[in-house]
Amino acid sequence: MIGKNIRTIRSVGSKALFLALLYVCCAHIGYAQNKYISNHRSVADSLSKVYGIPSSVILGVAILESGNGTSRNSKLLNNHFGIVGSNKLRQTHGIKSRYKQYSNSLGSFIHFCKLISNKYFYTKLKGSNDASKWVDAISKAGYSTHPKTWKTRILATISRYNL
Repeated sequence: MIGKNIRTIRSVGSKALFLALLYVCCAHIGYAQNKYISNHRSVADSLSKVYGIPSSVILGVAILESGNGTSRNSKLLNNHFGIVGSNKLRQTHGIKSRYKQYSNSLGSFIHFCKLISNKYFYTKLKGSNDASKWVDAISKAGYSTHPKTWKTRILATISRYNL
């Protein structure tokens, strides 16, 4: 009987520990996204005014594509949007990568907006704040290799963080 009670206590204890760890991880992820948003919101807002792309879309894509600024591409290449292009990682770090390198994160944000402004749907949507229409158009234009999943994740990010 005592052995059974000890196993129950251990089981309950491990479940509580698991739930506590899960809570800490989720809180850290939420903190990382909020920190990322506060660090990049002014850039997204400024570019939104210049290009007519909603800042919510700019930030939503950046959050997803850069893993809240924690991805290797965002850290080593200042690439927050998964944009393909040349880089010097092989020479500097011995790493082969197909993603474009920027001198700073602002360059990445500007290049994303320039890419979007060259798409066929841009003139029709410019100035519209309907994030759903923008994300749908970007996904249909081939921005992602998995457009349906990508679209869902971007819209969920925009909604979750009230971008």
